Amino acid sequence: MESRGSVPARPLSYEGVWRFTAPAVDSSVPQARHAVRDLLKRQRVPIRDGVVQGVLLIVSELVTNAVLHAALLSPEIAVEVAIGAAWIRVSVEDNHPYRPTALETDHARTGGRGLLLVQEIAREAGGNCGVEHTAGGGKIVWAVLPFPSPAAPDGPPPRGGVTSPRQTR
Repeated sequence: MESRGSVPARPLSYEGVWRFTAPAVDSSVPQARHAVRDLLKRQRVPIRDGVVQGVLLIVSELVTNAVLHAALLSPEIAVEVAIGAAWIRVSVEDNHPYRPTALETDHARTGGRGLLLVQEIAREAGGNCGVEHTAGGGKIVWAVLPFPSPAAPDGPPPRGGVTSPRQTR
Protein backbone atom coordinates (compact mmCIF):
# COMPACT_ATOMS: atom_id res chain seq x y z
CA MET A 1 0.00 0.00 0.00
CA GLU A 2 1.41 3.37 -0.99
CA SER A 3 1.44 6.28 1.42
CA ARG A 4 -0.04 9.36 -0.23
CA GLY A 5 1.69 11.79 2.13
CA SER A 6 5.28 10.62 1.69
CA VAL A 7 6.01 11.32 -1.98
CA PRO A 8 4.24 13.78 -4.26
CA ALA A 9 2.58 12.10 -7.24
CA ARG A 10 3.95 14.77 -9.57
CA PRO A 11 6.62 17.46 -9.35
CA LEU A 12 5.82 20.47 -7.23
CA SER A 13 4.88 23.61 -9.16
CA TYR A 14 8.29 25.19 -8.64
CA GLU A 15 10.38 22.17 -9.68
CA GLY A 16 12.23 22.10 -12.98
CA VAL A 17 15.39 23.03 -14.84
CA TRP A 18 16.01 26.37 -16.51
CA ARG A 19 19.02 27.23 -18.67
CA PHE A 20 20.10 30.44 -20.31
CA THR A 21 23.19 31.61 -22.13
CA ALA A 22 25.02 34.90 -21.91
CA PRO A 23 28.12 36.46 -23.43
CA ALA A 24 31.25 36.09 -21.31
CA VAL A 25 31.40 39.80 -20.45
CA ASP A 26 31.27 41.74 -17.18
CA SER A 27 27.67 42.88 -17.65
CA SER A 28 26.53 39.23 -17.63
CA VAL A 29 27.34 38.92 -13.91
CA PRO A 30 24.52 41.15 -12.58
CA GLN A 31 22.22 40.00 -15.39
CA ALA A 32 22.66 36.35 -14.38
CA ARG A 33 22.15 37.16 -10.70
CA HIS A 34 18.95 39.10 -11.47
CA ALA A 35 17.66 36.37 -13.79
CA VAL A 36 18.10 33.74 -11.07
CA ARG A 37 16.51 35.98 -8.43
CA ASP A 38 13.55 36.65 -10.71
CA LEU A 39 13.20 32.93 -11.52
CA LEU A 40 13.00 32.03 -7.83
CA LYS A 41 10.30 34.67 -7.29
CA ARG A 42 8.35 33.76 -10.42
CA GLN A 43 8.35 30.05 -9.54
CA ARG A 44 7.44 30.85 -5.90
CA VAL A 45 10.17 28.60 -4.56
CA PRO A 46 9.67 28.25 -0.78
CA ILE A 47 13.25 29.15 0.04
CA ARG A 48 14.52 31.21 2.98
CA ASP A 49 16.06 34.60 2.22
CA GLY A 50 19.44 33.50 3.60
CA VAL A 51 19.59 30.61 1.13
CA VAL A 52 18.50 32.91 -1.71
CA GLN A 53 21.32 35.32 -0.84
CA GLY A 54 23.79 32.41 -0.83
CA VAL A 55 22.55 31.19 -4.21
CA LEU A 56 22.82 34.67 -5.72
CA LEU A 57 26.36 35.11 -4.38
CA ILE A 58 27.30 31.72 -5.83
CA VAL A 59 25.86 32.71 -9.23
CA SER A 60 27.85 35.96 -9.13
CA GLU A 61 31.08 34.18 -8.24
CA LEU A 62 30.70 31.41 -10.83
CA VAL A 63 29.77 33.78 -13.67
CA THR A 64 32.58 36.16 -12.67
CA ASN A 65 35.08 33.28 -12.78
CA ALA A 66 33.87 32.23 -16.23
CA VAL A 67 34.11 35.82 -17.50
CA LEU A 68 37.58 36.39 -16.03
CA HIS A 69 39.19 33.05 -16.80
CA ALA A 70 37.34 31.44 -19.71
CA ALA A 71 36.17 34.23 -22.03
CA LEU A 72 39.09 33.85 -24.43
CA LEU A 73 38.12 30.26 -25.30
CA SER A 74 34.45 30.55 -24.39
CA PRO A 75 32.81 33.76 -25.61
CA GLU A 76 29.47 32.42 -24.34
CA ILE A 77 28.60 30.81 -21.01
CA ALA A 78 25.54 28.88 -19.86
CA VAL A 79 23.84 29.23 -16.50
CA GLU A 80 21.55 26.45 -15.34
CA VAL A 81 19.22 26.40 -12.34
CA ALA A 82 17.67 23.09 -11.30
CA ILE A 83 15.13 23.13 -8.50
CA GLY A 84 13.93 20.01 -6.73
CA ALA A 85 11.43 19.59 -3.92
CA ALA A 86 13.99 20.57 -1.26
CA TRP A 87 17.19 21.59 -3.08
CA ILE A 88 18.52 24.01 -5.66
CA ARG A 89 21.47 23.43 -7.99
CA VAL A 90 23.15 26.26 -9.87
CA SER A 91 25.84 25.68 -12.45
CA VAL A 92 27.88 27.66 -14.94
CA GLU A 93 29.26 26.00 -18.05
CA ASP A 94 32.00 27.29 -20.33
CA ASN A 95 34.17 25.84 -23.07
CA HIS A 96 37.53 26.44 -21.41
CA PRO A 97 39.31 23.20 -20.40
CA TYR A 98 40.99 24.62 -17.28
CA ARG A 99 39.54 22.98 -14.17
CA PRO A 100 39.67 25.41 -11.22
CA THR A 101 40.40 24.38 -7.67
CA ALA A 102 39.61 26.25 -4.49
CA LEU A 103 42.59 28.21 -3.31
CA GLU A 104 43.73 28.43 0.27
CA THR A 105 43.08 31.78 1.85
CA ASP A 106 46.00 34.13 1.22
CA HIS A 107 45.32 37.39 3.02
CA ALA A 108 48.00 39.18 0.98
CA ARG A 109 46.06 38.59 -2.27
CA THR A 110 43.15 40.77 -3.26
CA GLY A 111 41.43 38.08 -5.34
CA GLY A 112 41.39 34.38 -6.04
CA ARG A 113 38.98 33.37 -3.28
CA GLY A 114 35.76 33.02 -5.29
CA LEU A 115 35.60 29.23 -5.47
CA LEU A 116 36.64 28.98 -1.82
CA LEU A 117 33.71 31.27 -0.99
CA VAL A 118 31.36 29.09 -3.08
CA GLN A 119 32.55 26.00 -1.19
CA GLU A 120 31.98 27.66 2.19
CA ILE A 121 28.48 28.90 1.31
CA ALA A 122 27.49 25.46 0.05
CA ARG A 123 29.01 23.67 3.05
CA GLU A 124 27.39 26.01 5.60
CA ALA A 125 24.00 25.40 3.96
CA GLY A 126 24.50 21.63 4.09
CA GLY A 127 25.19 21.27 0.38
CA ASN A 128 28.22 20.73 -1.80
CA CYS A 129 29.91 21.92 -4.99
CA GLY A 130 32.19 20.61 -7.66
CA VAL A 131 33.60 20.80 -11.15
CA GLU A 132 32.92 18.40 -14.01
CA HIS A 133 34.29 18.18 -17.54
CA THR A 134 31.88 18.36 -20.46
CA ALA A 135 31.97 16.06 -23.47
CA GLY A 136 33.14 19.03 -25.55
CA GLY A 137 36.22 19.63 -23.39
CA GLY A 138 34.85 22.48 -21.30
CA LYS A 139 33.64 22.42 -17.72
CA ILE A 140 30.64 22.86 -15.48
CA VAL A 141 31.12 24.37 -12.04
CA TRP A 142 28.11 23.67 -9.81
CA ALA A 143 26.77 24.05 -6.29
CA VAL A 144 23.79 22.38 -4.62
CA LEU A 145 22.08 23.84 -1.57
CA PRO A 146 19.21 22.23 0.32
CA PHE A 147 16.27 24.22 1.56
CA PRO A 148 13.63 23.01 3.99
CA SER A 149 10.36 22.14 2.34
CA PRO A 150 7.34 20.68 4.09
CA ALA A 151 6.42 18.83 0.89
CA ALA A 152 9.60 16.77 0.63
CA PRO A 153 11.98 15.75 3.42
CA ASP A 154 14.72 14.54 1.06
CA GLY A 155 17.99 16.41 0.78
CA PRO A 156 20.06 17.47 -2.21
CA PRO A 157 20.90 14.96 -4.91
CA PRO A 158 24.33 13.30 -4.64
CA ARG A 159 27.24 15.14 -6.28
CA GLY A 160 24.88 17.71 -7.73
CA GLY A 161 23.00 15.33 -10.00
CA VAL A 162 19.49 16.36 -10.85
CA THR A 163 16.78 13.84 -10.02
CA SER A 164 13.76 15.83 -11.18
CA PRO A 165 12.49 15.75 -14.76
CA ARG A 166 14.44 18.03 -17.03
CA GLN A 167 12.41 21.02 -18.18
CA THR A 168 14.37 23.60 -20.11
CA ARG A 169 12.50 26.87 -20.20
